[in-house]
Amino acid sequence: MSAVLNDPSVTAVSSSQRSEGVWHAAWRRLRADRVGMVSLGVVLFFVLLILLSATGIVGKTWQKEVGVPSAPPSFMGPAAKTESEAIPVPKGPNVDISAVDPLAPRYKEWEERAAKFKADETVKAETLPFGGDRLGRDVLSKALKGTQTSVVVGLVAALAATLIGTVLGACAGYFGRRVGDALEWVYNVFTAIPDILLLLCFAAAVETNPFLKATLGRGIGSVALILALVGWTGVYRQVRAEFIKHAVRDYVRSAEAIGASTASRMFRHILPNVSHVILVRMSLLVVSFIKFEVILSYLGLGVGVDSVSWGTMLAEAQSELILGQWWQLVAATAFMAVFVTAFSLFTDALRDALDPKLRGLE
Repeated sequence: MSAVLNDPSVTAVSSSQRSEGVWHAAWRRLRADRVGMVSLGVVLFFVLLILLSATGIVGKTWQKEVGVPSAPPSFMGPAAKTESEAIPVPKGPNVDISAVDPLAPRYKEWEERAAKFKADETVKAETLPFGGDRLGRDVLSKALKGTQTSVVVGLVAALAATLIGTVLGACAGYFGRRVGDALEWVYNVFTAIPDILLLLCFAAAVETNPFLKATLGRGIGSVALILALVGWTGVYRQVRAEFIKHAVRDYVRSAEAIGASTASRMFRHILPNVSHVILVRMSLLVVSFIKFEVILSYLGLGVGVDSVSWGTMLAEAQSELILGQWWQLVAATAFMAVFVTAFSLFTDALRDALDPKLRGLE
């Protein structure tokens, strides 16, 4: 008997028959998905940009006026001089008017200051790689720094909303009865109010309440908290339905029979089998929260004036479009579109890798 147990061939067969872990199998399927891996690479590239921006390596000079006002992109060349700039203004006769004008002694000083300001203007770039805004700030630097703000707001708010919705939905779906009824009442209260109105109510409450304003401020944390309090309801609804369905299945009953705790049955056995639903909802929340951040920044309830985001850039671009200055709008939209598309494709690929229905097809 001991010889059979010590046989290497038996040990190899037992190891080969051992079931593969959920996350290990998901990673193996994800690596086989080319679109998913390319999307993961793009998302990781944006994560790298966020880290570089947070450390000041890129986007550090977004507040500096490095170019002339509304400097066009480099491929367009410098803007044409206006008539007032091209034709010098003739000076009047050199007459002493200090007797009739008490400000006459200051005119020379003002002329010197104007000449110095004009000399400083000449050292500013007439073109920038992605153009400049109306103050001469580099649009590329603003887009890189705005990536940090908008992506962090979207991801942090989506993770917080997903966590709230998952925990509440799991409790409501698994326990039911009074716990489910109480959570359903809370859910109905939040969904009875349109999202945009609820969003503005929370933002106004933070803005007008001195304690909340002093505690949360106008940074990323306050915006992410406001968005999370509004966006958890969709996750709750889907997670609750999935837990109601899975709570009575055989594998959960088997786990209960061998003595698994309630928390283990909920979050170790059921949660991995519904994770693909949660990931899809979270990816939608990231996209929605980035859009909501645009709305809040446009209304002056988003990030502070000392920060820049894709939302503030789009808000500034509205007035610039009237003058034909489109480059800030294109830069912010391009960065947003690339990240949102890559993140959505990656979460779709991850959903397919975690979907329990697809595991049986292998």
